[in-house]
Amino acid sequence: MSSIHKIDLFDFRLENAAVKRWIPLYYQYFGQPVGTAPVVLVNHALTGNSQVTGENGWWKSLIGSGAVIDTDYYTVIAFNIPGNGYDGNPDNLILNYTDFTTKDIAAIFWEGLESLGIQKLFAVIGGSLGGGIAWEMAFLKPLQIENLIPIATDWKATDWLIANVLVQDKILNNSENPIHDARLHAMLLYRTPLSLNKKFNREQNDPNKEYKVEGWLLHHGEKLKNRFQLASYKLMNHLLKTIGEASHCGSFLQFGKETTAHIHLVAVDSDYFFTVDQNRETYEILKRVHTNVYYHEIQSIHGHDAFLIEFEQLNTLLQKIFITAKQKIQ
Repeated sequence: MSSIHKIDLFDFRLENAAVKRWIPLYYQYFGQPVGTAPVVLVNHALTGNSQVTGENGWWKSLIGSGAVIDTDYYTVIAFNIPGNGYDGNPDNLILNYTDFTTKDIAAIFWEGLESLGIQKLFAVIGGSLGGGIAWEMAFLKPLQIENLIPIATDWKATDWLIANVLVQDKILNNSENPIHDARLHAMLLYRTPLSLNKKFNREQNDPNKEYKVEGWLLHHGEKLKNRFQLASYKLMNHLLKTIGEASHCGSFLQFGKETTAHIHLVAVDSDYFFTVDQNRETYEILKRVHTNVYYHEIQSIHGHDAFLIEFEQLNTLLQKIFITAKQKIQ
């Protein structure tokens, strides 16, 4: 496992004009030393962290020695969203979570990269919330990312997403068992009726006659409750609704005209969270003004979580981007 490192950021001004005197930014890096190879930034999703590869890596099927994002050829960096609790220090949790936006997190990540001497990225990739932050990073510096790869996300939060964030926030602030109960609701957004029906087929667990789908949901609630902090969940959930909050269609089109990035949109055909029609619309808008934009679609019954399940399809989609660059290095 790569060690967790820390960058101290001082006097950071948020979008709402509040100034944070100190923000600790924790990160891990994998593969080649910084400054010796192309840099791939991996942004984690709502309950994720910087452990993207290795034995417990949540994207180890994509990242590692000999993998499609090959740590023998790339420097892979993953920041922890400040306040996600992965450093284990309760003093670093963020209680005033509504102060922060995804644009703030994107600016924090750029400051972290610059403190490491990194001005340009070969790629920034992330799923869900991590992909939303990738969009925000591109909006801030449209000339400094070679490959933008947002997966199971979009450049803006929709009304549907904002509505579900509100429901999650109400559960988190009013339930007697907040993380557990919020997770039960969230899992139904991350999966699909077809996925659950095929997995459980109305079967029950003996002897208590509990339906297997109920046991599965309760298990996920307990699992997250035991490893995640309430303040962290409130912050990450809130950040989802702020994706693209500072942008509008006109500014998005202007970004498309200005950016030099190759933009690879990766949607999931059954995604209930960031719907496929929104991704297709984004592609249609961008291709009017930007030459190097590509649309990819994962076929899956599993919904939003397919970006954490359908590794074979993701590997196939990403090979052309990363293996071509690796061949140039060789």
